[in-house]
Amino acid sequence: MYILSYFGLFLGLIVLTVLLTWHGILEIFNLLLTSGWNLLLLPFAWVPCLITATVSWGFLFPESRVPSFLHLCLANWMGRAVNTLLPVATIGGEIAKARLITVWGSSGVDASASAVVDKTVQAIAVIPWGLIGIILMVCLASDNSIVIPILTGFLLLSIGIGGFILVQHAGMFAKLTGLVEKFISPDNLAKMSNNAKEVDRLVIDIYNDRHQFARSVLWKTVSLILETAEAWLACYFLGHSISLVEAMMIRSLTSTLNNIAFFIPNGYGIQEGGYIMAGSLIGLTPEFSLALSLATRIRELCIDLPGVLTWQHLESKYYLQKKQLVSEN
Repeated sequence: MYILSYFGLFLGLIVLTVLLTWHGILEIFNLLLTSGWNLLLLPFAWVPCLITATVSWGFLFPESRVPSFLHLCLANWMGRAVNTLLPVATIGGEIAKARLITVWGSSGVDASASAVVDKTVQAIAVIPWGLIGIILMVCLASDNSIVIPILTGFLLLSIGIGGFILVQHAGMFAKLTGLVEKFISPDNLAKMSNNAKEVDRLVIDIYNDRHQFARSVLWKTVSLILETAEAWLACYFLGHSISLVEAMMIRSLTSTLNNIAFFIPNGYGIQEGGYIMAGSLIGLTPEFSLALSLATRIRELCIDLPGVLTWQHLESKYYLQKKQLVSEN
């Protein structure tokens, strides 16, 4: 999986470089520079998305063992930052946030099960979000020739999500433990097997609580819709105002394309191509669309980079504490 991620990163950066060069990198960066310092306000538009995504994750814990909102929010922030900036196939961030929650006092079973189901919730929320973008595209665009390719990709994504859910119901963790049983000691295998079965049982319990699961999906969908504000504000700061409906279409379509091409870290090149495609449907030039995409990436420097650095600091601190305890014993 990580080999695929590194290949995707290499491929995405090539596509991004070609797009910037082809459409005039100097003109694109000139658009960004002439907007002044206003673009630095864009990352604040992401805060409501983080809050609603955190609320969504909270519904996936047993009611009596829900971590504090602050811990969930911090773990969500750092987990998303890992997924955004590192080639981890959008999985590493889920592992990171589950580990952080356990460091802060939650059980490993609760953290693992909730993180797995939260990944599914993220994927399911893309379905209504993507449908919103496709419907708006049909209504707003004069040329609907790209509808069929997007619907095809969207259908494949939906099938993949359904397959992921079925695998979880089949006892994913217990089966994974069986695959590695030849490489670990019998004592460790027994402990791992028991934990895996507990995680599988809790995953099924979370799905069976349909009310809580539906609330989680709803809040995650709201989180995605709130991303519209970032694209709308970016257009405004770049000097070309568009309607919230147009911004919603652009953000939805690019988000859906990024999820289809999940193996390309952070959608490098894919996001930019999506902005060019969606922007052309409402009359935006390729140069402006590329500037718009890069403007939304300012968040990666202002929010995601500090998130990765904070995660690294906490992991190092935890490792040193654990090493010290071992040496004392």
